[in-house]
Amino acid sequence: MWRQRFRDGLTRPTAGLAPGMAQANLIAVPRDWAWDMLLYAQRNPRPCPVLDVSDPGDPRTILAKDADLRTDLPLYRVWRDGELVREVADATDVWRDDLVAFLIGCSFTFETPLLAAGIDVRHISADCNVPMYRTDRECRPAGRLRGELVVSMRPIPADRVADAVRISGRFPAVHGAPVHVGDPAALGIEDLNRPDFGDPVEVLPGELPVFWACGVTPQAAVMASAVPYAVTHAPGHMFVTDVPDLEYQA
Repeated sequence: MWRQRFRDGLTRPTAGLAPGMAQANLIAVPRDWAWDMLLYAQRNPRPCPVLDVSDPGDPRTILAKDADLRTDLPLYRVWRDGELVREVADATDVWRDDLVAFLIGCSFTFETPLLAAGIDVRHISADCNVPMYRTDRECRPAGRLRGELVVSMRPIPADRVADAVRISGRFPAVHGAPVHVGDPAALGIEDLNRPDFGDPVEVLPGELPVFWACGVTPQAAVMASAVPYAVTHAPGHMFVTDVPDLEYQA
């Protein structure tokens, strides 16, 4: 249902949509960069857990049999030489025959189990996009690709942090347990109210900011490495799969 609505023109972040179904990040790069991207993902599995890889030019995926990766996400980004040049709701006209699409696990997948455990997911309850931050932690380079780790943040009551770690840790294919809890400065984040992507959310008294590896990390590599051409999802605007989230529970 949601993919059809996006195909028909709806544009909105996908957190909280299709509860119980896995979601995925998208990055499509030219075939001659695909090996570098695959190696980058293999060397950095926390932020870049690969769920599927397409053949060159093929907009289909085994994660949803009737889907079209060019039309079924709510918003796309188009990159040239590492620079963002366009955002489009339909990527058909910018899709090339040499593009290899990577679908990367997304932390939205384990938000349904967090909610089921009674843990508030702030960007869902606030009806906004998840806050995402570039960090000062460099990923392991691969070929021509390099870049920093990007993280998403969710405020968690201090007495529920262990539960959030345990629940998300059961989903290693969609980023797994947090990479950091507490002081944002330890990741080089100066101001939680100024995310690099998405929207800021309030951290209430008694809550700690909890940071998970984020599937926007490949976009940071596109920027840092001046990849000549790429099509990606817009941060927070994911591909909704037909795979139940429990399929990725270890």
